[in-house]
Amino acid sequence: MNSPMVYEMQRPKQENPNKLYPAIFVMHGIGSNEQNMLSLVKGLEEDFIIFSIRGHLKQPPGFSYFTIEGYGKPHREVFDDAVKKISDFIHYASERYPIDKRNLYLLGFSQGAILSMTLALSLGNSIKGIVALNGYIPQFVKDEYDVQSLDHLSAFVSHGETDRVFPIDWGFANNEYLRSLGASVTFKVYPGGHTVSMENYNDYVKWLLDSLN
Repeated sequence: MNSPMVYEMQRPKQENPNKLYPAIFVMHGIGSNEQNMLSLVKGLEEDFIIFSIRGHLKQPPGFSYFTIEGYGKPHREVFDDAVKKISDFIHYASERYPIDKRNLYLLGFSQGAILSMTLALSLGNSIKGIVALNGYIPQFVKDEYDVQSLDHLSAFVSHGETDRVFPIDWGFANNEYLRSLGASVTFKVYPGGHTVSMENYNDYVKWLLDSLN
C-alpha cells in the first residue's frame, strides 16, 4: 500500500525494536509545509514517532489541505476529502510502523488545528489526544458529521488573544464544544496573534509528555 500523503517522519534515535511507540500526526497551516512544522514538535522525537503531513493541494508558497468558500467555511467536498485522506494516512502509518495504537495524537496549527479537532470528532476513541493551535470546528462538522463521544479524549486547545485570522471567540467556542462532548480539555489563551509563542510551545510539549504517564 502506497502512502496517501507526502510526509516527514522522525523517530527515536535509539529505537527499541521490541517496543511500540506513541505517535503524533502533525498538520500545518495554509501555505506552509511539513518541514515548517518540525520545530513545533522539537524535543518530542525520543518519546514519539512523529509524522508531519504535507497538504495535498498546492497553495504557494507551500500547500494546504482544503480550500475556503467563505469566512470560517471550508469547501465541503474538498474538506471531506482531506479528512478521508488523513484518516487513511493514519491507518497506513499505524500498520506500517511500530506504533502503539492506544496512543495516537494529532497536533495542528490553523488548518491543521481545524482538521485535528474534526478528526478527533469523527475517529472516536482511536485518537487519544489532540493539540489544536488557533483553529475552529466548521459548523457543518458539528451539524452533519457522525460526531463521536469524546469521553476518552484529552485535548490541549489554545488561541492567540489578538488573532486577526480566527477571532478569540472561536477559541472559547472550541473549548466549550469539546467539553460538551465529554473531552478533558486544557484551554489556554496567549498574548499575540495567529502564531505559536514559546510559552505556548513549552506548555503543550509538557502536556504531551505528561499525558504519557
